[in-house]
Amino acid sequence: PSRSITRDRPTDTAKMPNHLGIPFKKAYATSVRASVRDYILGQTEDHPDAYRADIAQWESLRAACCSAAWTTSTSAHGSDVDAYHAQLVFIVAKLPSDINLEIAYCHVFAPPPSVPVTLRSLAFERAAVLFNLAALYSQLAAAEDRANQDGLKRASSYYQSAAGTLAYLNASAIPKLRLPADIEDPPTDLTAPFVRCLECLMLAQAQECAWQRAVAGVVPPSDHYKNGLIAKLATGVASFYAKSLDTIRSAPAQIASSLPSKTWVAHLETKQWHFRAAAQYRKSIDELEGNRYGDELRRLMDAEADAKRGYNLAKRSSVAPAVVQDIKSLLDVLQKNLVRAQRDNDLIYHQDVPASSAVDGIQDVVMVKSNVPPGLLDPRSVIGGTDAILFGDMLSWGAREAVNIYDDNKRTLVKERIVEAATELDDEADRLLRSLNLPASLEALERPIGLPPSLLKKAEEVRLEQGPQRIEAYLADIQRLARRAMDVLDEAMDILDSEASEDESARKQFPMSRPFSHEANQELVAKQQRYRTILLEAAQSDDTVRQKWEDSEPAIINLTLDEEVLEDIVPSSTVVVRGGGATTSSQTQIHARVLRGHLESLDQVKQDRSQLVARAQRLVEVDNIKPSIIEAASRFDRWEELTPEMFVDVSDGELAKYDRFIQGLAEGQKKQEGILEAIKSTNERFLLSRKDDPAVKQREIVLHDLDMAYAKYREITRNLDEGRKFYNEMASILSRFKEACRLWSNQRSQEAQSLCRSLGSLSIHDARCADQINLDRHAEPAKLEQPSPRKHKANLPSLSSEEWEPQELSSPAQSSTATSSRPTQKANLPSLSSAEWEPQGSSPRPHSPTPTPSRPRQKANLPSLSSQEWEANNLPPPPRAAPEQ
Repeated sequence: PSRSITRDRPTDTAKMPNHLGIPFKKAYATSVRASVRDYILGQTEDHPDAYRADIAQWESLRAACCSAAWTTSTSAHGSDVDAYHAQLVFIVAKLPSDINLEIAYCHVFAPPPSVPVTLRSLAFERAAVLFNLAALYSQLAAAEDRANQDGLKRASSYYQSAAGTLAYLNASAIPKLRLPADIEDPPTDLTAPFVRCLECLMLAQAQECAWQRAVAGVVPPSDHYKNGLIAKLATGVASFYAKSLDTIRSAPAQIASSLPSKTWVAHLETKQWHFRAAAQYRKSIDELEGNRYGDELRRLMDAEADAKRGYNLAKRSSVAPAVVQDIKSLLDVLQKNLVRAQRDNDLIYHQDVPASSAVDGIQDVVMVKSNVPPGLLDPRSVIGGTDAILFGDMLSWGAREAVNIYDDNKRTLVKERIVEAATELDDEADRLLRSLNLPASLEALERPIGLPPSLLKKAEEVRLEQGPQRIEAYLADIQRLARRAMDVLDEAMDILDSEASEDESARKQFPMSRPFSHEANQELVAKQQRYRTILLEAAQSDDTVRQKWEDSEPAIINLTLDEEVLEDIVPSSTVVVRGGGATTSSQTQIHARVLRGHLESLDQVKQDRSQLVARAQRLVEVDNIKPSIIEAASRFDRWEELTPEMFVDVSDGELAKYDRFIQGLAEGQKKQEGILEAIKSTNERFLLSRKDDPAVKQREIVLHDLDMAYAKYREITRNLDEGRKFYNEMASILSRFKEACRLWSNQRSQEAQSLCRSLGSLSIHDARCADQINLDRHAEPAKLEQPSPRKHKANLPSLSSEEWEPQELSSPAQSSTATSSRPTQKANLPSLSSAEWEPQGSSPRPHSPTPTPSRPRQKANLPSLSSQEWEANNLPPPPRAAPEQ
């Protein structure tokens, strides 16, 4: 029997492309210079002029890459794309992604003209450049002549570089692309599934080049592949096409719909069926050579089924003619070989044909991989040297942010764990001493006559600060600031109310589809409600402070008195006279000395704590982590994008220097707790030893009240300082809020005016059309009926019109002989002297000096009341006034 087979030779693709090249993403120009200068000026310590050359080079590189000319001469601009991407790697390491620079690119498959996707993101720029670089490699591959060995090698290499670029895009750039949450049209072509789909497509076409070299016989004779190996190569091609197809189909609907289904998706599926059939066909030849005729027949049958599915799909879709021709040629070959194999098996071999599941699968052999171009892995090799790196001398944004974070952390640490903790410990000690009436009870005993030095010092402090006047002035300032803040908030609401009134008036004139004011300003109204609640709560706090002042005012005023007057207020204590001398109980003196020693120890602890806090605050002022951050940043590659998280160890190490202050506070706290316990126990014994001395107790009470007055004075002034600071900050916030309301209101007003003008122009146009229609409609009846000119000029209303209601009118001649039927003049008739009573087309006659009451009826030429001429729809339209000159 004849065992000749028909070979599946690929179509000549030199002039008939059967591969897909990725299109370029269209880029739009942007103002790099302005955005970069503004960022450097506002966010760094450098001056923009220091980077003038860097900015200019950035603009020139971007212009070269985004030029429309490079779509026609791709190979000439490959180095420009590589260089621009390399510089972008260093740029995003120095600058944050958002520098208020708007980057605009169209979707790769967007039909022109289309609205581009615009993002303020350098990561978006880098991802788009990488995508276009991959597109560049794919188009270089598609442009190669694959009819010879060198062309196939170059095409395969370019496809693998395109796949490597897409893999690098997926791994390096897309994870850093942060999209706004409210974006309406996201760049779906820069998503992981979409890019992965294109990567598999590039690998499929690279593998197809390897398969084509084996099938076309362009390899040396010693390297001819066997049919079994060619089948495995074809299986590898089909596998890559299947992966590409599965990736895009399993993606979210918005991403999946980004790839044209009638062309690209159909191309992928057609190619998949083509190479599944080609693999089975080559394996059938291997089965024939091994005398496995039943297996050969099964593989031919499966191959024919796959080829038919691919061919039918290709005919229904818009795939390239070369793809349709390829699978049609394969189907013809399969059908011829299937007829031959069936005839031979039926007549000669009589072997059973196994089921498809019974034959062994074809293991794929992959000859290609995603080759990442060296310039992407080592950007510095593309640029040529360290000096050529843009913004090379600038500290990276991640390092700058790490410095800022450290400064915030150290201030927060010192404030919360040192300053506030020390203040709390001091307040705790002061509260206990006030509750024990210390040191007033000791001073009353130690100085039975006169004033204690501590009280004199406190009184002098209040007197020098003019305490009562200061508090009154602060209270007045706070009241004024609070009133002004509420006024500003009310003015903001007046702006919103005014806009709502304008909106309501506009809606009465024209229909509007935009939201009502109470719907559009919900966010502003909610914000003002929050501000109003804050101000009301602040007003309650103000009342509390004012009440404190009213309760403590007499005692605080006493502290401002002269020393002699103040001494008269404080009573002197009596003493026990023994042996002619003034003495106190010896036991009381012992307890007093011990208690005084504890108080002095407590003062020393507080003084040491105050010095420790002062040292911590001085360290905060001089502490500079920037050199350490710069040193740590130098250990990274210059193209590596640094983030603040990379400097956490450095920051934690520098913050450790404040641990000794925290430890010192803890030790002082333990020491203070012991002293306070000793003070409480000793004070109890001290009080028991002198409980029968009422004069001393009275003196203690007065001294204690004066101490409490000083404490209240300090508390009230501190509260007032905080209140003034709060209202000043609120004034700034509310002013900005009022300005936001004004801008919003102006925007709404302009929008309403624009809508009114648009609707007004439409109404005028419609009115003119209606007038023209009415003129045309009345022109023809006028010719047929030939109405009286006088009747036409009368312009009478319909009988049911309200214009026929009686009202007082006076004739031009003021005739006194009018009859009872005179109210019929209320039909809006013209005056007797009016030219409207004259026949049209005739010259006006002189006015009669003695008109009679019946004259107008004769001139009006009115029909009888039963006449049909009184119908309103038979009357002509009213005359229009002449336009103003």
